[in-house]
Amino acid sequence: MKIKEIIVVEGKDDTVAIKRAIDADTIETNGSAINEETLRKIELAAEKRGVIIFTDPDFPGEKIRKTITDRIPNCKHAFLPKHEARDKLGRGIGVEHASPEAIRTALKDAYRMEIEPEEKITKEDLVYYRLIGDASSKWRRERLGELLKIGYTNGKQLHKRLNMFQISRELFLEAVNKIFQEEQNG
Repeated sequence: MKIKEIIVVEGKDDTVAIKRAIDADTIETNGSAINEETLRKIELAAEKRGVIIFTDPDFPGEKIRKTITDRIPNCKHAFLPKHEARDKLGRGIGVEHASPEAIRTALKDAYRMEIEPEEKITKEDLVYYRLIGDASSKWRRERLGELLKIGYTNGKQLHKRLNMFQISRELFLEAVNKIFQEEQNG
């Protein structure tokens, strides 16, 4: 599998994991304090070939994603579910721990954010479907992020992400129904 876009990752170990899974070029941010030179490289890559942001499913990874997106909004985004990014001992989390298959799946399902998205899913929908404001909301949001391949977020960010990635109402409801079926079946 060859990807024309340049993949933005956090470090060298992520690049090694990407190269085990696919044929692609990467830019490493070297952590969450992205410098100006790295941002300029990402801007040039976005102009010339396109960029897929593929950071760890944790707070620093989200911070990097936001920093890049604020400056370069036309990037694609790939997400790994947390359980696919854990090391064998369950202590570390990151792209470098993912299997080649999980990496290929995440990259295949990359989304492009819409700059001025149309609201297809409302905050009221999130309350109604108990994705916010309920004891099990966090688990439901995590599962929804896995099913829709948009990553885990808090309630406020979920609303923004669903609409920025233009997730259809039909796809959203299909995923929510699956979550409720899973809850009923234990």
